[in-house]
Amino acid sequence: MTSSRLPADLRANTLEEARRSVGEYIDLTVSNPTRCGLPYAQDTIRQALSEPSVLTYEADAAGAWSARSAVARWLGHGVTAETIVLTASTSEAYGWLFKLLGDPGDDVLTPAPSYPLFEWLARLEGLRARPVPSYFVHRWHLDLEALASAIQERTRAVLVVNPNNPTGHFLSRAEWDALTTLCAQRGLALIVDEVFADYPLEAPPDHLPTVLASPAPPCPVFVLSGLSKVAALPQVKLGWIVAHGSSAEALLEPLHFLADQYLSVSASAQAAASALLEEAPAMQRAIGDRVKANLQALDEALVSHPQLSRLPVEGGWSVLLRRPALESDELCALRLLQQAGVLVQPGQAFDLPPGHLVLSLLPPEWLFRLGLERMLHWVSVPQA
Repeated sequence: MTSSRLPADLRANTLEEARRSVGEYIDLTVSNPTRCGLPYAQDTIRQALSEPSVLTYEADAAGAWSARSAVARWLGHGVTAETIVLTASTSEAYGWLFKLLGDPGDDVLTPAPSYPLFEWLARLEGLRARPVPSYFVHRWHLDLEALASAIQERTRAVLVVNPNNPTGHFLSRAEWDALTTLCAQRGLALIVDEVFADYPLEAPPDHLPTVLASPAPPCPVFVLSGLSKVAALPQVKLGWIVAHGSSAEALLEPLHFLADQYLSVSASAQAAASALLEEAPAMQRAIGDRVKANLQALDEALVSHPQLSRLPVEGGWSVLLRRPALESDELCALRLLQQAGVLVQPGQAFDLPPGHLVLSLLPPEWLFRLGLERMLHWVSVPQA
């Protein structure tokens, strides 16, 4: 009775079932900033969400002009309100772009490792997401040869995340130039997710902080972000699509048609956009301080565990812990939860090669240190 686009099995996986049954534990996977004790400007946020203008409704397919103007000011780099379409989330933005660019049965190329969302967002629109692995040599690299080889007759777009979640990989300027040239040559659009772009950590000198700083690309480029990460406000539900370059702007009219069928962004989120973006720098500084402190705590803890290491974190809120692959990452994560009372993500959930765990750097510093203290001596001990 249900669509074949939905999962055949909706039961929780083994780690999720164990999480529900263990009682108390330290969550080193938490990525919801509102649950991490950060210093929100509560009065300002409440006031912004209760603007008198929310009592009236004026439909605009692209979103309220005032909100789009606020987003354009925030983004800079010559972005204008005319090139922005507001959405309720970046997930919704992906759905609209997949509808815009593809027909059922077409495919999009997605990054691997990456967050396990793209497969289902594409599938729900009747498209197929085909992951293309990146490779790690001292840092992560986009495999441009693999991307070129993966393009097929029904490929419609390439999706990249800058910086990637969970690897933290920022595109290099050379990668960006080669990627846009490839897409132009093969007639593909490029979707760039930059939700974590405001959180650089160990970014190398040649990284591209935002693709919006680049000259107009030779292929259609759509840049995604939103308040969820920019202002650490996932509950406000305001995202955006920026059409970057003339070839993308030429697709704004059909994109507006799609948006007009939904009109999904709430009046309160749009009315609050300007005030909330004014608060964003303070929140980003607080998160940056938190992430740096937790990364330092991990480095200090790893001194006593030479069998373990962590990969560079160019940007974002996650860190990859590398361990001896004596058992599967899922079994290791399950054992850490049951024996140490600490929840981490197995690398396989993100298409990482064996021997990786994924930790969030957002928890309060004292809790992160306590979680490390409990878990690290268990990590390399195989299941008896």
